[in-house]
Amino acid sequence: MSFSRLMAALPALAVALVLTLTVPAMAGHGESGPARQAVVLTAFGTSYPEALKSILNIQSRIEKACPGVPVRLAFTSAIIRQIWRERQDDKAWQQDNPGVPADILFVKSPLATIADLQNEGYKDVTVQSLHVFAGEEFTDVQSLVKSLSSISTLKARNAVFTRISLGRPALGMPGDAHPYTEDIAAGAKALKADVDQARKMKAALVYMGHGNDFFSTGIYMEMQHELQAAYGYPVFIGCVEGFPSLEAIIPAIKASGKKAILLKPFMVVAGDHANNDMAGDEEDSWKSVLTKAGFKVTPELRGLGSVDAWADIYVDHLKSALAN
Repeated sequence: MSFSRLMAALPALAVALVLTLTVPAMAGHGESGPARQAVVLTAFGTSYPEALKSILNIQSRIEKACPGVPVRLAFTSAIIRQIWRERQDDKAWQQDNPGVPADILFVKSPLATIADLQNEGYKDVTVQSLHVFAGEEFTDVQSLVKSLSSISTLKARNAVFTRISLGRPALGMPGDAHPYTEDIAAGAKALKADVDQARKMKAALVYMGHGNDFFSTGIYMEMQHELQAAYGYPVFIGCVEGFPSLEAIIPAIKASGKKAILLKPFMVVAGDHANNDMAGDEEDSWKSVLTKAGFKVTPELRGLGSVDAWADIYVDHLKSALAN
C-alpha cells in the first residue's frame, strides 16, 4: 500500500481498532456479555423452624436490593445441615412444620452451593457472610473464597469464575478496606429500638453473644462501649464462649443500679443457644443465673436478623462487595 493510501485508510483502521477493544468480554463458551451474577448468603444455620425467619428476612431484603440476581442460602455448620438432611424424608415432620422453604430443607455447605452455581453457569459470585463478627466461622468462609479465587485455567474462557468476592460480617473485619469502627457504629444505630424498649421497662439491656475460644472477642466489648456511649444507658454484652462471660458482666450490671433485665440474643437467629442457654429453665441458663442474682429477668427470643435495620447492614456490606 502506498503512503497516500495508508494515510487515507487510517480513520477506518482507527474505528476498527476501537470496535475491537470494546467488544464485550466472553461470559462463557460461545456467549458474549457480562458474566452471570449470583449471591450466596452464608450463616452458621439453625435447626429451629421459628428461628428461620431471621435468616429469611435478610434473604428477602437482599433479594429486593438485587432484583433478578439469584440469592442462595448456605449453612456452615455440618451438624445443622445433617439435621435438615434427615428432615428431607420425614414427611410427618414436614406436615407439622409447613412453610419451610426448599432453600432451607435442602440447604448445603458454602462450597457445595457455590459449586452448584458455577455448574449452572454463574461465574460472578459474591458470598455475603451473615456472621456477627470475623471469628472462626467467618475465617473459614474467607479461606474458602480465597482458595476458589486462586484457581487458574490455561485458557481464560475456561476460568471457573470471572470474579468471586466476600462481603464482611456485621461488625466488620480486619484490614484497611473499611474501618470496622464504622461498622460497630452502624450496628449500635440499628439496635436503638432495643435500648428504647429497655428504657421503657426501666431495665438493663443484656445481650448474649456467641463468642468463640479461638479469636479475641474484644469486639463485643467495643460494641458494648458504643451502645452505652450512643444512648447513655446500661447495655451489656456477654458471651457463651470466650470473654466476657456472664459471670464477668454481672458485677457491672449490679453497679448500674437496675433491678430488672431485658435479655436478648446478640446472634442472627434465636436458636438453640437463645432457647436453652439464655432463656431455658435449667439452673445454669442465663435467665436462671440472673434471677438467682436478684434480677427480674424478661427474655426475648428474637434474632438480630429479624431486625430490619440489622438485616440492612448485610445489604450494605453486600453492595460494597459487589462494587469491589
